[in-house]
Amino acid sequence: MKKLVLLMVAAAISVPAFAADLLDTVKSRGALKVALEGSYPPFNFKDKQGQLTGFEVELSRELAKRLGVKADFTTGEWSGLLAGLQAGKFDVVINQVGITDARQKVFDFSEPYTISSAQLIVRKNETRQFKSLDDLKGKKLGLGLGTNYADMARAVAGVEVKTYPGAPEYLQDLAQGRLDAALNDSLMIPFAIKESKLPVKPGAAVGELSKSGIPFAKGNPQFKAAVDKALADMHKDGSFAKISNKWFGIDVSKAPAAK
Repeated sequence: MKKLVLLMVAAAISVPAFAADLLDTVKSRGALKVALEGSYPPFNFKDKQGQLTGFEVELSRELAKRLGVKADFTTGEWSGLLAGLQAGKFDVVINQVGITDARQKVFDFSEPYTISSAQLIVRKNETRQFKSLDDLKGKKLGLGLGTNYADMARAVAGVEVKTYPGAPEYLQDLAQGRLDAALNDSLMIPFAIKESKLPVKPGAAVGELSKSGIPFAKGNPQFKAAVDKALADMHKDGSFAKISNKWFGIDVSKAPAAK
């Protein structure tokens, strides 16, 4: 009998342990842990009452509802969000995360939910013609810390890249003449300029179209299928377009029209 027990224990030890799919974890918890900046309007930010709002906040809540849970938000600076996701502090980051080859080596992604491009921001009285990043060689360019655009800008030799916690800081420096231009996502620029009330304006679009999705830990096929289905259902019943039009006046899941 003792020998049989030992054999059973040995067999149990030798059987590999399989981690639960993230979908099971989320449903068991009753909440989807969502990380975002909370300071990136109109995607996600705090209103005058200090409540989280914005396109991605509403999208997160709708996604969680369709998964049968609630959305539990964590806010933090952009530069730490993906590191926190990798460390398992939350389930997803819903914060305009560009789907890049480098990130896909670390995370799995949902289907894209926004398509946009990088765009320059310049002072309202700017007379110089900045039509590309090459035109900024020898000039100072401001952008958010840890964004895709930092890599894009640094790939152009001669551009002096300065990074900031967020748009309010670099738009202030741009308006004060401490920068020659700034760079951000074309979808957020009109809102950021309007809110800043600073003498700046949208400049030229630069680079290729960018697709953003929802990253999460690799090896969770059921979770990915559920998230993609939820997004597809939102498109099908019009709820995605309704949220998008509220904040942008367009469906941000479609490629911007050529100008």
